[in-house]
Parts: sequence; C-alpha cells; structure tokens
Amino acid sequence: MASIKSPLEITRELTRIDSMNPPGREHECALYIGKMLQDAGLDVAYDQFGEGRTSVMARLAGSGGKAPICFAGHIDTVPLGAKAWSKDPFAGEVADGKIYGRGTTDMKAGVAAYLWVALRLAQLPRGKADILFVSVAGEETGCQGSIHVAQSKAVRGARAVVIAEPSSNYPIVGHRGALWLRAVATGVTVHGSMPHLGVNAIYKAARAIGKLQQFKFDAAPHPLLGGATLNVGTMQGGINLNSVPDRAEFTIDIRTIPSQDHKTLRGQIQSYLGDDVTITPVMDVGGVWSEAEDPWIREVFELMEPILGEKPVARGAPYLTDASARKPAFDGAPTLILGPGDMTLAHQTDEYCPVDKIEEAANVYETIARRWSEM
Repeated sequence: MASIKSPLEITRELTRIDSMNPPGREHECALYIGKMLQDAGLDVAYDQFGEGRTSVMARLAGSGGKAPICFAGHIDTVPLGAKAWSKDPFAGEVADGKIYGRGTTDMKAGVAAYLWVALRLAQLPRGKADILFVSVAGEETGCQGSIHVAQSKAVRGARAVVIAEPSSNYPIVGHRGALWLRAVATGVTVHGSMPHLGVNAIYKAARAIGKLQQFKFDAAPHPLLGGATLNVGTMQGGINLNSVPDRAEFTIDIRTIPSQDHKTLRGQIQSYLGDDVTITPVMDVGGVWSEAEDPWIREVFELMEPILGEKPVARGAPYLTDASARKPAFDGAPTLILGPGDMTLAHQTDEYCPVDKIEEAANVYETIARRWSEM
C-alpha cells in the first residue's frame, strides 16, 4: 500500500493556505483538496458561488448497495484580528503537541482528518456505500457555500452526516439557528433648528429597539438548547449633527431553536414593530437537532465511549455549523458534529489544535466510514 500524507501533514498544508473570510478567497484551498482527492481516484467536482468562492465535493464510489455517508466541513477561516500573534498564523508550526495557525481548530484540522480517510479508503476494497467529502467556502459569514451546494443538488442522498467542526471529538447532536435581521427606519431630513418640519428616523428606530426589549418568543424552550434569544447588535443613523436624520438602521441577532420557522418569526417581528421600520434578513440558517436514539448515532456514541472515557450524552453546540444546510439537503439525515478542534479556541489569537486529537479524529472517521459502508 502506497504511503499517504498523515492527518497532521494535511493540516499543516491547509493552514499554509490563506483562506480568510472576509474577504473570501477559498479557491486555492479548494483546488489543493480537489487535486489531492482526484489523484487518489475520487470523483471530484467544484461549486462556485462568487469570485474565488469555491467549494469542492468528492465521492468515493461504493458498490451502490447502501445510501452514502457524508463528511463535511468548511475551508474558510475568520481574519486574524487586531491582536498580534506570537506564532506565524500561516506556518502550521508544531510545538508542545499543538499545531498553531489560523483555522487549525476551526476547522482545517477536522477537514484534514476526513481527507486522510478519503486517501486511505481509496487504497482499500470499496464497500457498499458511496462516501462523500464536502469542503465548502463561506461558512463563517452565513453558510453560503453549503446553501449554494444544496441548491445546486451537487451532492445528494446521504443518510448520515459528520460535520467536522471543533468539539474535542465529543459527538454533538445539534445547535441553535441564526436569524439576523437588518431593520431600517426612514424619515424626512430638514435643518436641525426646525425639527418639527421633518421626520426623525432615529426616533423611529429607537422606539422599535425599545419594543424589542419586551418581545417574547412563542416557542417553548428546547430541553437542551434552551430558549431563543434576541439581541440588537448595531445601530447607526443620521448624516450630521445639525440635520434631522432621514435614515437609521439597526441589526437584530436572533438565535432560534429547531422548532421555530424563520419565515413565520420574521413576520411576527415585522408585525410587532409595526410601520416604524422595515426588516430584511441578513443571515437565515435554521437550528438542527438529531435524536440520540437514532441507531447510527447510538452506534457512534458507543464507539466514542472508550475513547472519551465516558458515555456520550446528547449535547448541543453554542455555535452555528453547515449542518443547517447539510441536514435538510439530505432530507433530515441524522447529523453529528464531531471534530478534533477545541471550540473555546475558535477565532482566537494563537489558535491551535492538539495533534493527538487530529489523529484520534482521523481514526474515528475511518471507523465510522468503514462501519457504514460495511467494509
């Protein structure tokens, strides 16, 4: 059997590719992944939703006797931030059992772990199921890559999904959704010395913001994810100090639970605020939840018990993932968030991922894929 790159080596190479979003430049990373998998014998296709915004999908063909399983992740990272790094964020430096760099924990180490599985399984006899490997652009700013891939129907049919987001290799069954709204109030501008002749858009926005402090959701809290939340994150308006402002806007960050329908909720918010403002969505991705009693999820929980030293229980993640697009695209297939990164290190200066967790994730993914495909 020919030697292949280790999960750590692949993580280092991915880390050395700048794929920060914004501005959004995932194309080089997608091409690197695509070539590696194509050279290994997988069927590879690309999907692009904007200039340089490239996702890559790969299929390891099986005999067709079973529905596919999908391993998925994102290849974009957040920017470096204002604080200086003590390590080169694009070197993939390894020290004290950790690999440092932007995106190592969120989530290039997870992507590297399942890419290693693709390379390894490509050298072995094929099982009954196709195995899909989907690495997308644009997750950090609203799952655009996954949404576009889902709309294009470029990959389909999976009946189990692993999202390799940071979880310290603890299998997580769901997370809340995000409905981000922009609210705009309009008015009539006049000289600031004659405000009675104009209509002050900031006053309209302020009244709406005050009302939102009292808004109550009509959905009962989820037993593990808790209740929906609402926060006004930004506010701006006016053109200068001595004019009545004719435009003001603010943004609303709503985190939802899986039972909430976002279209209905948007209508409720608009009706509640009345005519003072008009709201439009900025990001709209739903919450996800998979039942821990699903047979496949039970099987993964049992696999992870000796590795974690404890029996996994159903948990939710505090962050969003591409599961918001992947799970509905696969008709509600059971979905697990399971990756080597440490979620508390995501987006941090001097971000790192423990090397042993990357190796552990790769071995776990291989076992999951083999069992699913009945190799």
